Amino acid sequence: MRPVQVSQVNRYIKTVLQSDPLLSNISVIGEVSNLKNHSTGHVYFSMKDKGSRINCFLPADKARYLRYPLEEGMEIIASGYIYLYEKGGSYSLNVSDIRIEGEGNLAAAFERLKQKLNAEGLFSQEYKKPIPVFPRSVGIVTSATGAAVWDMIRTVKNKNDYVDLILCPCLVQGDGASGDIEDAIKALNRMEEPPDVIIVGRGGGSAEELWAFNEERVARSIFASEIPVISAVGHETDFTIADFVADMRAATPTAAAEAAVPDMREIRASMEIFISEAKRSTVQKTVFLENSLEMHSKRNLISAVENKISGYENKLDSIMKDVIILFKDKIYREEIKIEKLKSRADSMDPAKILSLGYGAVTDEEGRFIRSTSEVKPGDTINVRIKDGSMNCLIRDIKKGEVQDNG
Repeated sequence: MRPVQVSQVNRYIKTVLQSDPLLSNISVIGEVSNLKNHSTGHVYFSMKDKGSRINCFLPADKARYLRYPLEEGMEIIASGYIYLYEKGGSYSLNVSDIRIEGEGNLAAAFERLKQKLNAEGLFSQEYKKPIPVFPRSVGIVTSATGAAVWDMIRTVKNKNDYVDLILCPCLVQGDGASGDIEDAIKALNRMEEPPDVIIVGRGGGSAEELWAFNEERVARSIFASEIPVISAVGHETDFTIADFVADMRAATPTAAAEAAVPDMREIRASMEIFISEAKRSTVQKTVFLENSLEMHSKRNLISAVENKISGYENKLDSIMKDVIILFKDKIYREEIKIEKLKSRADSMDPAKILSLGYGAVTDEEGRFIRSTSEVKPGDTINVRIKDGSMNCLIRDIKKGEVQDNG
């Protein structure tokens, strides 16, 4: 037999593997190990049981929409096809879908996602939007064929026939359900006239059937909704991630419909009571005013006006007296100020200053001389005193401070 190349062997084995109908669409159950999340988004891991192991590859486009967050030791059922890597001569299971096996694993996946979203603040009360009291329209995101949708429609219409209902049908379980729910919520938010509140939910079912409402993409679409969201999934004992993120959690779809709209029958009954009370109050007020008008005859009215005027006159007299006293006090204070100013002005009068023995010295042109530096020996100066003036010839100048010889 003629020898063949390694690549030829691997190519042949690859052809055999990929042409086998059993291996082109196979589901394998096992425990997750060696889990690695690559920066490209691809996920590499192994599945093992007590006797063997198989390598697995989950491409990024599938991993992005993975319904369950994978963890080491988790038992899963992976569906896909067997693929041979020709260059390395190794084969793996190329995974297209993953389901978690066992209620315990489902509960663990639920708790992990719950803790993650809670740590990000998606459950925080500060982000909860109030449910409108009088909505004009209600959006419903659920299956169009389930019993829940008809229960919600019937409940809303029985309570309030003024509210418009906008049904946005979607899958509520199985593959693709989470994407359908996400798209429906986004579609209602993008409407030109969006509803005032959205109900997202479905009827009861197993944990696996309700799992779409535990998926991260549904939780994030509820959190991102600008319209308040009421979550109504399953029965009263069922809790999903959607319940924790929603602005309000209702125990059942019917309870959600009850909470979404006010009861027009109660409103009408309340309005009738209010109108009746208003009529009775108006009649009583009218009778009271009529009696008051009769009591206030023309004579009583004139007397009341005169008393009022007299009271105002007395008050005005009192005010005038207070004003006069204030003005007199003000005038007295101003007179004192004027006397002080007059006394100060008198003390500055040049004639008075001259009478004290002081004199005013000017040059021949009448300019005041303030310093010895302004004159020299031989200059003629004029000295004015109290009773006249004198022309003087400067013989000598002595500089320095003048001594008081008293």
